[in-house]
Amino acid sequence: MAANPEMHGAAAPALETGKEAARGRRVAGQDPAKRQQIIDGAKRCFLNLGFEAASMNDIAAEAGVSKGTLYVYFADKEDLFAELCDAERKRHLQFAQERLLQSKDIEEGLFNFGVALTTRLTSTEVIRAMRMVLGVTERMPRLARRFFGPEPFSGVSVIQAYLDQNVAAGKLEIADTEFAARQFVDLAMSPFFKRRLFGSLPDELSREEIEHAARAAVRMFLDHYRSRAKT
Repeated sequence: MAANPEMHGAAAPALETGKEAARGRRVAGQDPAKRQQIIDGAKRCFLNLGFEAASMNDIAAEAGVSKGTLYVYFADKEDLFAELCDAERKRHLQFAQERLLQSKDIEEGLFNFGVALTTRLTSTEVIRAMRMVLGVTERMPRLARRFFGPEPFSGVSVIQAYLDQNVAAGKLEIADTEFAARQFVDLAMSPFFKRRLFGSLPDELSREEIEHAARAAVRMFLDHYRSRAKT
C-alpha cells in the first residue's frame, strides 16, 4: 500500500514543532488570518451559489487558496458552513449585547436590543442563509441544528440574562425569564420576520419601521411585566 503523502508530510512538522515555533512559523491549520480568508471566501460562495451548489473547489477559488489548504483548516463543506455560522452569530450577538448593556434604563436597553436583533435577522444576507438551510433541513438535520445553533442565535439567552438582572434588582417581576425573553424577541420581530422569510416582504426594512416595532414591543412587554414590579 502506497504511503499517503499528506500523512507523511504531516508527521514531519510534528517533530519540528519547536523549530517551527522558534522561526515564527505557524503550525498547519493554525493561522487565524488564513482561516478568516477562507471563511470570507466561503461566505461569498455560499451566498452566490447556495450551500448545495457550492463545491469545495468553488470555495477554494473564491478564497484564493488551494483545495489542499482548504482541507487543512476544514474537514468538509458542512464543517466550513457551520464555523461560518458560528462566527457570524457570535459577532452580531456581541453587538446586540453591547447595545443592551450600554443603555441607561430598561426601556432603552430593550429598544436597542430589539432594533439590533431585528435589523440583523431580517437582513437580506441572513434571510438568504436561512432559506438555504431550510431547503436541506430534512436531508441534513445536523447542518440545520448547527446553523440555528444554541439559543444565543435567537437572542434568548442574552435577553434572559438581562431580565434576570432586572428581576434581581427589583425592577421587574417575572416568574419565568426564559419564557419572557422569547416573548420579547417574538414581539420585536413579529411584524416582519415570517413575511421576510417567505418572500411577502421582499425589501429590507427601513430603520423607522424597525424602531416603530421595537417601541411597540417594549411598551407591551413592560406594561405586563413592570406593572407588578416592586418599587
